Amino acid sequence: MHRIVWGRPTSSNVMKVLWLLGELGLPFERIDVGGSFGKTDTPEYRKMNPTGLVPTLQEDDFTLWESNAILRYLAQANPSAIKFWPTDLHARANIDRWMDAQQTVFNRPMSQVFWGLVRTPADKRDLAAVAAAIEEATKAWRMIDANLSRHRYIAGPEFTLCDIPWGVHAHRWFNMDYLGLTRPEMPALRAWYDRLCHRPAYRRAVVATPIA
Repeated sequence: MHRIVWGRPTSSNVMKVLWLLGELGLPFERIDVGGSFGKTDTPEYRKMNPTGLVPTLQEDDFTLWESNAILRYLAQANPSAIKFWPTDLHARANIDRWMDAQQTVFNRPMSQVFWGLVRTPADKRDLAAVAAAIEEATKAWRMIDANLSRHRYIAGPEFTLCDIPWGVHAHRWFNMDYLGLTRPEMPALRAWYDRLCHRPAYRRAVVATPIA
C-alpha cells in the first residue's frame, strides 16, 4: 500500500496526522499542498477532498479528509493503536468528546490568536481582537488544565488520540511569547506539554516545525 499525506507541514491539522503516523511507525509520503504551495483548488485535489483544505490521506484508491476522522481511521486500521483509542465504548467516547471539543470550543479562538500574531504583519494586527481571542482560548486551556490536574493525559493516565488535537496547539501556545502572547500560569497544562515534548513523534511532527 502506498500511503500519501497531502498537506504542508506547518498546518496544525496536518501535524495531527504526521504525529500519529510517527507514533505508529507507519511509512508514508507527504506532498506539499495548501497555503503558499496552493494546488488545493485543482480538479484533481478537489476530487479527493471537496473542501479544498488539508490534510487529505490517500491509501492507493482510498482517500479521506478531516484530520480527526483520519486519526480515528488510522487508529482503527492499525492494531498497535488500540492503546491510543481503546475499544471500550466509554473510554472511546471520552476520547472522542475531547477530540471534538478541540474543534468546537478551541479551534476558532486559537486560530484567531495564531493568525493575528503570526500571519498578520505587525503594523496590521488588530490587538484588541487578538486579546479577546487569547481570553477565549485561555478559557479552553483552563478546562484542559483542570482535567490534567487529575491525571497525566487528557483522557486519563495514558496518552490517547485526544492528546493529539490539543497537543499540536500547545506547542504554539507555549512558544509565541516573542509575538506578544501573554498567558496565565497553568502548571498541569505545562507539565503535560513537557511530557509531550519527550515523545519523538511529537518532536518530529510538531516541535521541529517552525511556527509560521
